[in-house]
Amino acid sequence: MAADLRPFHLAFPVDDLAAADAFYGGVLGCAKGRSSADWIDFDFFGHQLVAHLAPSECARAATNDVDGRNVPVRHFGVVLDKDRWRALADRLRGADATFIIEPCVRFEGQTGEQGTFFLLDPAGNALELKYFDDLRQLFAV
Repeated sequence: MAADLRPFHLAFPVDDLAAADAFYGGVLGCAKGRSSADWIDFDFFGHQLVAHLAPSECARAATNDVDGRNVPVRHFGVVLDKDRWRALADRLRGADATFIIEPCVRFEGQTGEQGTFFLLDPAGNALELKYFDDLRQLFAV
């Protein structure tokens, strides 16, 4: 794993900025940064996430079978520590979020064991949030 960890920047399409603001700012609790009539910056767990108004680019992602589950091919997310992941999963359950894959442990007892869950934002973008008990497993083969 790289020793020089820095925030990433990700831009993605949404079809409704108010709905994106309510989801990322309200439901996920991401602080809002700069914005315009066409985009909003969010502090996505220390990373810059930019929601761009582009309705024609919003579509639900195709899925692949991974560990017996339909995992969205096009998705993004972050790796959190276990306590923050659990707190966020509980917060999302309390907000009646619709999970694509409920919070669970995948690859249990195998290389890459991780806690994970998937959900959709209002524009259909798939997000994965995960943790590793042993962060060295992130890139283990």
